Amino acid sequence: MNRSYLFAPGHNLNLLGKVFHAGADAVILDLEDAVPPSEKRTARANVASVVTTRTAWVRINAPGTGLAAADLHAVAASAHGIRIPKVETLDDVHWVAARAPEKPLICAIETAKGVANAFDIADHPAVTHLALGGIDLQKDLGTGDGDIPMQYVRSHLVVAARAAGIAPPIDSVYPHLDDNDGLIRQAAHSRSLGLFGKSAIHPAQLTAIHATFTSGQDDIDWAREVVDAFEKAGGAAVRLPGGEFVDLPVAERAQKILDAART
Repeated sequence: MNRSYLFAPGHNLNLLGKVFHAGADAVILDLEDAVPPSEKRTARANVASVVTTRTAWVRINAPGTGLAAADLHAVAASAHGIRIPKVETLDDVHWVAARAPEKPLICAIETAKGVANAFDIADHPAVTHLALGGIDLQKDLGTGDGDIPMQYVRSHLVVAARAAGIAPPIDSVYPHLDDNDGLIRQAAHSRSLGLFGKSAIHPAQLTAIHATFTSGQDDIDWAREVVDAFEKAGGAAVRLPGGEFVDLPVAERAQKILDAART
């Protein structure tokens, strides 16, 4: 699973040339919010060219619009996958999937209606991830800043993703570029709720994001002890020397930690 998704605006050729060397696990080339209306056509042409030789997700404009139709006509064949902004209904997903067949889709949940329909959205076979669009969602809900107003939504998306059998949701961008402590705090909080990976708007955020979503040595040592003990017990529940009770769900969580550490 990717720890980071770094955005780059499609109309900025300078950033398009740099973003693939910034160290992100995944790149998202943006045709939506970061692109001024006057630059949409230029951005689309730039991104369509780049994705023929580079692996990248593309964030299109809002589904159902003429801009999004033009975006998909230009990039769907070559993009690694499509990030759909402001997904509110299953119809939004169907609309994009029909124009980008066999492409993985990230569905950004950025409105109350999207939150309400998250279970149906996550269950579409082309959807590989939900993503929290926290800034737009806070605006839609009229909430304050901080993690507490979004805690319910983060947990809701985690449950929706798990119920659909897809990867954990991707956390929202952190917009305060000079607040590294705040970025770490938010990323750690999101990971504790079951999200994995975080969108980024600047390469300077990647180190903190990667550190937060990379298992530490203590986690790896614990996971190895759990898996070893469970295997020696022949898959039966077992008690570790320190007193922790291990059954199948605990062993499976430990195995996921070891699998992630090997990638």
